[in-house]
Amino acid sequence: QVQLVESGGGLVQPGGSLRLSCTASGSIFSAYVMGWYRQVPGKQRELVATITSGGSTNSADSVKGRFTISRDNAKNTVYLQMNSLIPEDTAVYYCNAAFFGLGRKDYWGQGTQVTVSS
Repeated sequence: QVQLVESGGGLVQPGGSLRLSCTASGSIFSAYVMGWYRQVPGKQRELVATITSGGSTNSADSVKGRFTISRDNAKNTVYLQMNSLIPEDTAVYYCNAAFFGLGRKDYWGQGTQVTVSS
């Protein structure tokens, strides 16, 4: 079991920046692939970016060049640096921890609202 707590969401103007943080507890952080997903009402949750314990990253085309995912295994924390925000980035952002054993097991944070608006 792992518990995830997100922070850092809020209201920002277009072109601005935010950094989301997600701190994990209750298990071995380095055993998990960490990720950020987002969801808007009426749509499916979508992948934003993921990062392995070794630092390999993957991100959605819509955020490439603007968002950067990173992790600090010593602090059990994953970050999402979001730059050049646009209104279409408005969503609830969820932290995810994925454990790959016999199958995949997902854990989710409670979500943090990001609103991009002037």
